[in-house]
Amino acid sequence: MQFKALLVSETADKQFVPQVVTRELDELPAGEVLIRVSYSSLNYKDALSASGNRGVTRNYPHTPGIDAAGVVEQSSSSAFTPGDEVIVTGYDLGMNTAGGFAQYIRVPAAWLVRRPTGLSLRESMLLGTAGLTAALCVAKPEQNGLAKSADPLLVTGATGGVGSIAVALLSKLGYTVAAATGKAEQADFLRQLGAQQIVSRQELQDGSDKPMLKERWGGAVDTVGGDILFNVVKSLRYGASVACCGLTAGIGFNASVLPFILRGVNLLGVDSVELPLAVKAAMWDKLAGPWKLDNLDELASEISLEALPEAIQQMLAAKVAGRFLLNLA
Repeated sequence: MQFKALLVSETADKQFVPQVVTRELDELPAGEVLIRVSYSSLNYKDALSASGNRGVTRNYPHTPGIDAAGVVEQSSSSAFTPGDEVIVTGYDLGMNTAGGFAQYIRVPAAWLVRRPTGLSLRESMLLGTAGLTAALCVAKPEQNGLAKSADPLLVTGATGGVGSIAVALLSKLGYTVAAATGKAEQADFLRQLGAQQIVSRQELQDGSDKPMLKERWGGAVDTVGGDILFNVVKSLRYGASVACCGLTAGIGFNASVLPFILRGVNLLGVDSVELPLAVKAAMWDKLAGPWKLDNLDELASEISLEALPEAIQQMLAAKVAGRFLLNLA
């Protein structure tokens, strides 16, 4: 059987070219479950894979796509039968295993979460890895005592995939949200998601040379890393936490122990890739139930497989606000 897929190939002059091609099912990797993909979504990691980043994908030609939602076509696992609706995020999907930017994928059964009641396949990919990560970035601080107070919660990189969903989710849960961005023109977009305060990226970069900054935030979700992350740490209220999940501003920062021993703050790492499947399923249940967002469609633009290469270039050029939903149905 033939199907369409985005295939990224390396040319003789070491350029990486994404093209929509026709593939055969027997070209897919081994796996217990064959899935007809209905929807996927575009993440920054996908854009890196599509541009030849060897830290994400080692071998080419390759089909990126770390997210997929669809219907089981074939299964050698007793856990799934044809017709089951499932979600796949993370693990090796789209990194070194052919990913969700295709009409079919074949994966291990241990990567699959059943679509939770209350969330359609389309809605699951409006969220995707970004939504799952945002939910984890809320759940982990709540487990460490995050409480509603007069102090706003800060979200950095707020126009990105994780950031925009984090803004919407925190607002839904009743927190006062401050959204930090380098895209001043997207202030109205962030306010529509529930942000009550807009903070410039430059404002968060100031003070990197100081060991402590004025207490300002009741908690934070950081999607960018670098010195911005540690400036946030230095600005947390006593006992507050920041969940860290991104690195677009860098993997290192100028740090000291002072915020930790003088204010008792917490730096909480968040990973959504190798997370145990039971934890992923629990987060999806929250996103389909008490944490379900009313404004999901405001978070994403729907595109076709043919429009995906242009969307990838926009993401690499940092010209994207919100999410791209890939419709493969």
